[in-house]
Amino acid sequence: MYRFLLSRQWVILTLIALVLIPTMIELGFWQFHRHERRVAQNALIADNLKAKPVPVGELTSPGHTVPRADYWRQVTATGTFDTSHEVVVRRRTNSDDRQGVLVLTPLVLPDGRVVLVNRGWVPAAADQRSYPSVPPAPEGEITVTGRLKADETTGASGIKDLKGLPDRQVMLINSEQQAALIGREVLGGYLEQTAPDPVGDTPELIPEPDHDSIGAHMAYAVQWWLFTAGVPVGWVILVRREKRDQEAATRAGAAGSGAGDGDGDGDGDGDGDGDGAASDAPEAPAGDTAAVQATPSL
Repeated sequence: MYRFLLSRQWVILTLIALVLIPTMIELGFWQFHRHERRVAQNALIADNLKAKPVPVGELTSPGHTVPRADYWRQVTATGTFDTSHEVVVRRRTNSDDRQGVLVLTPLVLPDGRVVLVNRGWVPAAADQRSYPSVPPAPEGEITVTGRLKADETTGASGIKDLKGLPDRQVMLINSEQQAALIGREVLGGYLEQTAPDPVGDTPELIPEPDHDSIGAHMAYAVQWWLFTAGVPVGWVILVRREKRDQEAATRAGAAGSGAGDGDGDGDGDGDGDGDGAASDAPEAPAGDTAAVQATPSL
């Protein structure tokens, strides 16, 4: 009844279904874990943004790698800007997705150490090899409040650290690279300035990271799991349809064979009856025939 399942096409179809089921289950869990990470990250960002600012020296030091738990922590730093070692970070966008650069200015602390401050975004120069127009940093001692961020790397950000760039232009915000250029100890990570507001609203301060939306990862997970359930259901439907079609074809073949047998019987009977009727008809006696022939006409 189900011997067709051993055919080549059905074996291949069944194997494909068996491969799709665990694959789609795994894809569903992949999206579900992304949902969980997004929810956890949103909670971390919200908690750290609400936390009371602390001096930057309490959370980082030269050569320190900022742990994820301290991302977006509000910190303060007091010192003077060293504009002679200011650089711009290429190929960055603002909140309107306009292409430009970030202004990275070292802030020299009272103890002589340095913390990097991302003062915000400005448009790039018309010529990529030219240094853009950057508003001057405030002079004198200043207290900067900002969000603590980890050093950027190519592996974490996906941004290639290009070499041979024009003077005072970089691709990544990295404290170790800047320490080599400045010649001072630089605290690990950097500050994303939130206060004070710049004069004339430029550079544009970096807005808070989004911590409200959770994306569509959960919906994608459910979608993959529904696809998983649909595979065996679809396989059963196809099997039943194939079985029904084969049974219908078998019945149609049997009906055609029966009709052919009926036609052959009818022809044989007719021939037999005709022969029988002819042989059973009575014959006239030979004497009667002779008598009729000898009767004279009147």
